[in-house]
Amino acid sequence: MRHIHKALGAAAALLGLFGGIHSGAAHHSAAMYDDTRMIAITGTIKEVRWVNPHASVLIYGAANNQGEPTEWLLETTSPGRLTRLGWTRSSFKAGDRVVVEIHPLRDTDQHGGSIQKITSVDTGKSYGTNLRELDSPDRE
Repeated sequence: MRHIHKALGAAAALLGLFGGIHSGAAHHSAAMYDDTRMIAITGTIKEVRWVNPHASVLIYGAANNQGEPTEWLLETTSPGRLTRLGWTRSSFKAGDRVVVEIHPLRDTDQHGGSIQKITSVDTGKSYGTNLRELDSPDRE
């Protein structure tokens, strides 16, 4: 009888361990971005990925109008949140010229970051990614 209790206890421990691993793997963190720095990428959109859990934009451009243009993979929040902020699936598309303000990756060898604001060069229309702006009492 004692062996059965030990076996059941071990099985329960393993299930708890696997459940914890699964929950941990689903967690998303912004620790990879340097939120103390903001840079602007000026360039042309190559691709927009409007998918969960994070929409992303691939841009060919240069940071702070310096250096050689390169590809930047920029991530933002979910399409659902972007929709609440006024974005649509067609707000930006391949070929659009934009200026994107980002928190860059901490690893400066990588060309990526977290989008904070994106502005069309042609129309001047801007879209942000901060949901807290929706709660602002001075918003019209």
